[in-house]
Amino acid sequence: MNISKVSVITVCYNASDVISQCLDSVEEQAVENVTIEHIVIDGGSNDGTVEIIRGHHNPDHVVSEKDDGLYDAMNKGLEKATGDVIAFLNSDDVYANPNVISDVVSAFKTSHAQAVFGDLVVFDPKQEGHIVRRWKAGPQGNFKHGWMPPHPSLFVRQSVFKQHGGFNLNFKFSADYEWMIRSLYAENRSLTYLPRTLVKMRAGGLSNASLRNRLKAHLEDYSAWKVNGKTPYPWTVFLKPLRKITQFIK
Repeated sequence: MNISKVSVITVCYNASDVISQCLDSVEEQAVENVTIEHIVIDGGSNDGTVEIIRGHHNPDHVVSEKDDGLYDAMNKGLEKATGDVIAFLNSDDVYANPNVISDVVSAFKTSHAQAVFGDLVVFDPKQEGHIVRRWKAGPQGNFKHGWMPPHPSLFVRQSVFKQHGGFNLNFKFSADYEWMIRSLYAENRSLTYLPRTLVKMRAGGLSNASLRNRLKAHLEDYSAWKVNGKTPYPWTVFLKPLRKITQFIK
């Protein structure tokens, strides 16, 4: 399938301190004969975020209104996306270099994969050059063994979203994982791995904000299998967080 457009969806809320870096990293991307569509879904910020977006950048679509959380905002972005390939880049994330989307498009063109993914690093927001975690996704693994690709570095053909829909809003912490089980694992999709860092992420995140949230996310991980009629191994949902331990080893 020819790729003529890639849609990047950014969701944000009161992100005035980080949004410019995120948008800059998208604007720096350039792919010959491919349009990059940037969609920004803001949750009704009151700290000047929207003014920064509209005053210094030129996304293709900007929506600013109250939403029902992160995944609701992401679904709003999906409704506006018209690209052959779709990706999500949150407001506190940036692409690792200006060639990320070009490399991804090349990977799609040389493979029959329905999705392309790469590695991700997490840095200390107080020391941007200090990497605290390296998520080396590795070649496509087995979801039952706790493997999953990093969602921010995952690029998916629009046809997959059209077939399976967006994110299940019954999941507050693991809707991206549930979507992968439903759309990638259950369908035995072929994925292509790019062995390089595609995204740099600031440390933090909703599911890691507290032990309570981490436990809720753990329970949702199990439910992600159940709602899709799939049965994981007894140890699957325990292996998923345990895999993260090696990501902190330098």
